Amino acid sequence: MAVRAVNSCSMFRSAACPPLVSFKIQCCYYHFRSLQLRRKSNLGFRLPACRSERQFLNRSGSQSCSVHSLVDSVMQELVAIRKRLRVFAKVKVSSGELLEDKLENQVLQKGLLLEFKKDSDRVLLAVAQRPDGKKNWMVYDQKGVSCSIKPQQVTFIVPGVEKFDHKDISNFLQKAEDNLDPALLEFAWVELLEKNKSVTPEELAEMIFGSAEPLESYCAHLLLSKDEIYFSVQATNGSRSIYAPRPTVQVEELLRRKLAKEAAEKEFQEFLQLLKSAKAMPAQAKPLKSSWMAEEKLRHKIESLEAYAIDACKDNDQKKTAGMILKELGLARTASSALNLLIDIEYFPVHVNLDILKFNIRTDHSEDVTSAAESLLADSSDPDELNRKDLTHLKVYAIDVDEADELDDAVSAMRLQDGRIKVYIHVADPTKYIEPGSLLDKDAMKRGTSVFLPTATYPMFPEKLAMEGMSLRQGEVCNAVTVSVVLHSDGSIAEYSVDNSIIKPTYMLTYESATELLHLNLEEEAELKILSEAAALRLQWRLQQGAIDTATLETRIKVANPEDPEPIINLYVEDQADPAMRLVSEMMILCGEAIATYGSFNNLALPYRGQPQSNIDVSAFAHLPEGPVRSSAIVKIMRAAAIDFRKPVRHGVLGLPGYVQFTSPIRRYMDLLAHYQVKACLRGESPPFSAGQLEGMASIVNMQTRIARRLSNTSLRYWIIEFLRRQPKERQYRALVLRFIKDRTAALLLVEVGLQATAWVSVGAQIGDEVEVKVEEAHPRDDIIYLKEHSVIQLTSKIVPLNDLRRMIRFSVTCSYLLNSSRISDD
Repeated sequence: MAVRAVNSCSMFRSAACPPLVSFKIQCCYYHFRSLQLRRKSNLGFRLPACRSERQFLNRSGSQSCSVHSLVDSVMQELVAIRKRLRVFAKVKVSSGELLEDKLENQVLQKGLLLEFKKDSDRVLLAVAQRPDGKKNWMVYDQKGVSCSIKPQQVTFIVPGVEKFDHKDISNFLQKAEDNLDPALLEFAWVELLEKNKSVTPEELAEMIFGSAEPLESYCAHLLLSKDEIYFSVQATNGSRSIYAPRPTVQVEELLRRKLAKEAAEKEFQEFLQLLKSAKAMPAQAKPLKSSWMAEEKLRHKIESLEAYAIDACKDNDQKKTAGMILKELGLARTASSALNLLIDIEYFPVHVNLDILKFNIRTDHSEDVTSAAESLLADSSDPDELNRKDLTHLKVYAIDVDEADELDDAVSAMRLQDGRIKVYIHVADPTKYIEPGSLLDKDAMKRGTSVFLPTATYPMFPEKLAMEGMSLRQGEVCNAVTVSVVLHSDGSIAEYSVDNSIIKPTYMLTYESATELLHLNLEEEAELKILSEAAALRLQWRLQQGAIDTATLETRIKVANPEDPEPIINLYVEDQADPAMRLVSEMMILCGEAIATYGSFNNLALPYRGQPQSNIDVSAFAHLPEGPVRSSAIVKIMRAAAIDFRKPVRHGVLGLPGYVQFTSPIRRYMDLLAHYQVKACLRGESPPFSAGQLEGMASIVNMQTRIARRLSNTSLRYWIIEFLRRQPKERQYRALVLRFIKDRTAALLLVEVGLQATAWVSVGAQIGDEVEVKVEEAHPRDDIIYLKEHSVIQLTSKIVPLNDLRRMIRFSVTCSYLLNSSRISDD
């Protein structure tokens, strides 16, 4: 229980009262006495003794009273006030007084102390000096600045002041602010609500201070104008306002909101302190990422920062929260600031891939999918076991990059007695495990493709199923779908067949090791030589059919420890004209042509890929050097590929009458769809999907595939620039001039890293020349590098003096693959 006295009103509250009227337990008499003394010392006046105080001191004609009588009196008073508050809460304040009398506005005149609104955020005190025109007044504000104000800017004229010196404003204001006690408003609110009365600042000053002198009146005005809980403006006329007490229910709600806001602000400040502490900690002592997600109040704020960093805020609340955090920490409200902050506290690693977050790439599989995959691995049954052709006697070469995880194709070859070549393209058979419409199939369709990044691989199927069950494995008997083709002497297809098979891969080779074997020309590897011969025949035949050779340089990067600030980067630049790469790509293209022919013959709905040639006259590019320069020029004018699901369409760039991607069913869902259709046909069953159904699924899959391709390209670009950033500043790079864009702006290819750039080059450089450049700066996060031209290596007949070539050029680089998979089939 607590007792407080204000003026002539006694108020009593107990712990059982609503929060809005509960006070600290203390003795009425001592509380009031301390209040009196404080007011005397600060404001220079003293309230008269309160009747309630004298009543308690003189009850029953004595100077003291028993504790029991005091408690009884307090409880009686408490019950009475509660009853009155319940009634007044439902009554709209209307004192019946003449508001016009209270709202009579004071006329501005020289020497008056007034408060005015400087702008939407600032309110100042000033002294009126003189009229300025018909309505405005010149004033001296609290900073000693003279300015002209309009009457409507005046928010309060301090009463009782006639000739105030503007030099005393600061002292006056300081005294007022030192003596503001918002708790006094609660006392006044209870009394005024009980009496159903409104109040002016002067009347409130009389109530709570016992005086309406200028300082007390201004204090009362400040309390009322800043209050958001107990009082609301009932009426206003110029600088005069009348305030009415809010109903109890409304005050309770406002107090509840205030407490919630204060609690939220406290949480916010604690979070800011956590961020500051985490930034200051040494790397090994910083909190784990999981610790930021342990509590809801932390998780919401850290997720807001994360969403802000990737420009993916779900709502305005996230955006506002992140913006407030950055502002309070003195950081710019930008995505890069949020990203750097999260890196500083090690919530993100230095080289975090933001695109994985932006595109919501699923990097793992659900428990249901993983469990279903494990169940399939445990089941050794094979629906096509009785119809598989045993090809385990063949020597089988699986050739891929050295870090390949999913091996889904291999090749074999033999020379027939009539001298013709027969080749076999063996493709992994995931349909042994996966059925259309199954849980694993639906999950694979949502993913669309495996995602291959320099830092990791995210497989379309659960890793164990893809690597152990579906993939081809050296020295083990594996299920496959084998496309065998007999070639005419000119490289065209003479015969073909498609069969379920079992094979036993003999070699798992990298492109480098396969090329080395070809150069060694070993007798025991005659089959590999036959495959290379078949590839050459096929390429020659396709070129005669109008195919366009777009072989160029291709960059591969593997990052061993991407979580480290300085991870190990292994960069490889591969020439697609390399013998082993030619061999594999030609066999995959041959398989695609055979499957398109098989589909056409059996009237199968398949994803037949085609690509118009756009009437490309290859001879028009004969003056360009072969390789990247010519390929780049041709790729620029190619039209995008298209898919027909009913019949084969010509693929002009490949020089084929029809083409179906079939060789990567473990990592590409469109290839898996082709397998479903072909496998049903091999069993003599109706295909599971119509052309219309395939088209509908393809629209979903292709969208995911485009996202995965973009993710792969941007990730590769990032790590190439990061690789360049780490190289010695003095290192020089060969930059091949691919073409001129405008004037001396040229598209360059940094040969050692496979990076394409746009830059100004010196006068005299021509297409096909090599320009030596140095990397001055590299910023992978911003996708920018700065290069310095060193010299031109003349590769044409014209000689250009080096003195004409030496000048510094700075330019922004946009990295891209020369082989754009949206224009050229990725075989």
